[in-house]
Amino acid sequence: MDLNILKENYDVVVVGGGMSGAFAAIAAARNGAKTLIIDQNGYFGGTLTANGVGPMMTYFAGDKQVILGLGQEMVERLVERGYSPGHVLDSTNYISYVTPFSAEGLKIVLDEMVSEAGADVLFHTYLIGLEKEAGEIKNISIVNKDGISHISSKIFIDATGDGDLAVMSEVPFQLGRETDNAMQPMTMNLKVYGVDTQKLREAVLNDPVKFPRLNRDLDVMKNTEILSFVGFDDEFKKAKEEGRISIPREDILFFETNVPGEFIMNTSRIINESGVSAEGLTRAEMIGRKQCEELYHFLVESVPGFENAKIAYSGPSVGVRGTRQIKGKYTLTNQDVLENKPFKSTIAHSGYPIDIHNPKGEGTVSVHANQTEEVAHEKFDKSVFDSYYRIPYEIMITNEISNLIVTGRCVSASFEAQAAIRTTPTMTALGQAAGTAAAIAVSKKEAIGDIDIKVLQNKLIEQKSFIEI
Repeated sequence: MDLNILKENYDVVVVGGGMSGAFAAIAAARNGAKTLIIDQNGYFGGTLTANGVGPMMTYFAGDKQVILGLGQEMVERLVERGYSPGHVLDSTNYISYVTPFSAEGLKIVLDEMVSEAGADVLFHTYLIGLEKEAGEIKNISIVNKDGISHISSKIFIDATGDGDLAVMSEVPFQLGRETDNAMQPMTMNLKVYGVDTQKLREAVLNDPVKFPRLNRDLDVMKNTEILSFVGFDDEFKKAKEEGRISIPREDILFFETNVPGEFIMNTSRIINESGVSAEGLTRAEMIGRKQCEELYHFLVESVPGFENAKIAYSGPSVGVRGTRQIKGKYTLTNQDVLENKPFKSTIAHSGYPIDIHNPKGEGTVSVHANQTEEVAHEKFDKSVFDSYYRIPYEIMITNEISNLIVTGRCVSASFEAQAAIRTTPTMTALGQAAGTAAAIAVSKKEAIGDIDIKVLQNKLIEQKSFIEI
């Protein structure tokens, strides 16, 4: 195989083009850094485009928007182009607002934002190695259709989702839950079209006792522009008892997309497999597709409004909630989330609750930031949605590598805290912070851990991020 050395010497190289990586590249390039971003796929967006995840949950805490900046700019572009209705009420009554979108539209908008920022892009490209010296990454090795190449840069950003670059750099990490290394289950999302949304809505509203999570306010279900809810638990349980469903889960999540009559079903649950194992991922893909087929037949046979529904797709690939968490200069804990710890180095906020899907099967734990213990979903009241928490800069930097910053779901966080910060709106905020920090480090000729946090915070605020210090 040919060995190539890229001629360009970059200021910032971002490995991974998911939501966090894309926004890291946009932020770094907009702030003047010569930037390259690589990704294994042929498009940006990660889970939202490669795994069929939707809607985005959530930019809000109650009625207060706590994630702005580049993420909000992206939403506005999607709305302007007809690819999203924007932020709409969440009729699942789990959070206050969700943001449906077109995955194809998101690909286009992210292409434009990265290109307009001036970043270079290499799709269909994989990280395969690196060279480091004296606690600093000198270059990384990549492989694509051109062969193997080496890329040098002043700062590297790990946005792989699994901490691949950090692990190659010998940064310590925690795999899964601290007590037993168990990881949250993976999910293969199912998208269907041809649903009679009005018939479905009426079926729910005509028998609300069967949908206890709607207790907060039935008017939300009646009036929301885009339908989302959790339910048909009894029918689902019966199908499992009859052997028609093999999904180790207790309920079904229904999310209407920006297209009328099109729904994403976030329901399959693939347990006891690893998202950092090729064999585990392969089994998960196959199990996930089998579960999606079972779910589709159940919907057509048992759920009003789905009688004429057709499969749009499963996937395109399995969704991974969490694998490795790096051990950074600080580890975010569940108490930090629940108590909204006042970090002086805050670079982002989130209003999404701790949301743990049982690694072993049925059950989902949910705790909002102003709660001290788990509260059953059907007992949520509107007050719990107003809480949010701070995320500090130190969870993205390491003690071992002076020119590495880590962003995305693999940052330094406990199993429980990661279950809160892992969703895509939060990833946009972390990515913007990572890219901005990298550009500052380059301009000041400083190690990534030595930059002035006040300079970073002020720059983020100047660029429309929400930061409470």
